[in-house]
Amino acid sequence: MTPPVMTEMPVSRTAPAAPPARRPARDVIDAVVENMRQNLEQLKYSTLAPSRYTVYLHPDEYTRLEGIIPILQQQTVQALSEELQKLNARPSLRGLIRRWRGSPSDPHFRNAAGQWQIDFLPDPDGEMAEGDLLIDSELILPASPELGVGERTRRITTTHAGQRTMTREQTITAAPAAATTGPRVHARLEYDDDEGRHSYEVSKDSISIGRGGIAYPVDVRIVSSPDVSREHARLRRDPQTGRFFLIDLSSLGTTLNGRHVPKGYDEVEGSKRANGAETVVPETATIGLADTVTLEFRTIR
Repeated sequence: MTPPVMTEMPVSRTAPAAPPARRPARDVIDAVVENMRQNLEQLKYSTLAPSRYTVYLHPDEYTRLEGIIPILQQQTVQALSEELQKLNARPSLRGLIRRWRGSPSDPHFRNAAGQWQIDFLPDPDGEMAEGDLLIDSELILPASPELGVGERTRRITTTHAGQRTMTREQTITAAPAAATTGPRVHARLEYDDDEGRHSYEVSKDSISIGRGGIAYPVDVRIVSSPDVSREHARLRRDPQTGRFFLIDLSSLGTTLNGRHVPKGYDEVEGSKRANGAETVVPETATIGLADTVTLEFRTIR
């Protein structure tokens, strides 16, 4: 009797899905220190480091680290302080030459505010993947009313997404505060978006318009489809003449009274660089954002 032949049937197995990438907490600390290095401000006798940092994480990543955030804050502060110590201890050829000549030594590095402030927050826009990291640092310099310059804030935003790291810089200069009166309103914007009717009073010499986001702080935040860019357009006021100018920063275009205005930036090696293109805005005008949202502009005399 011939024994039965046993045949092995192939079994179909589905490979388990790869777990989402997680960023070790020590990498978060290193990324904050690297951001600090990019936002140093050299003065005559010292070099200032930003004291305030906001770190955004994917909500799941934030939940995973939430229980140790006080320790994470403490060790980030320690790492920043140690980095300043290293920078101050590192001799430079220029510093040795200046010391030999009897000149003041190289500017020393110090915390601009004296104390570190580190905040860890979940991504409020729902756009970050797990493992992504976004860090904002703000360096605030004092106002100089005698020079007509208000408080200046330089903001460095570093985004780590996968293997890519992108850095964005913004400098905001506020006008000196008036002694007895509030800010003067120069113009008014009225518009409708997905949340209804809005009115915005323009009291600064430069305002940004768009959907905004954690990496794109805007003055006029539009709730709309992605056709409207995060930072779509900017209005600039010339304080000497009082005239307004419109600058297009978008992907899908900006119109002024129905006509497209030239883009205010050029694409250079994957980054946007301002090209100086801007369009004069009449005293009353209609500004269109990607044929999606319309803003009515009116100058106030």
